[in-house]
Amino acid sequence: MTKLKLSAIPDDRPVKITAELPAAVHRDLVAYAEILARTNGEKTPPDPAKLVAPMLQRFMATDKVFRKARGQMLAPGSRAV
Repeated sequence: MTKLKLSAIPDDRPVKITAELPAAVHRDLVAYAEILARTNGEKTPPDPAKLVAPMLQRFMATDKVFRKARGQMLAPGSRAV
């Protein structure tokens, strides 16, 4: 079985974003959505746009340098931007 970094996409309140992606990135998002659907036993893949937020969230959650800097930024006595 394929082990993807994302699990099922929760049905959450939609938030509109506008982003311009290279065609190759969009093709990869479509392919990822298809593989995700197969992995989760779903007949219809999720909208590729719905993958962007969980992927960004996962990326930031696993970026040790970002987490450390974010923790320092939010520490008492620091000035949050």
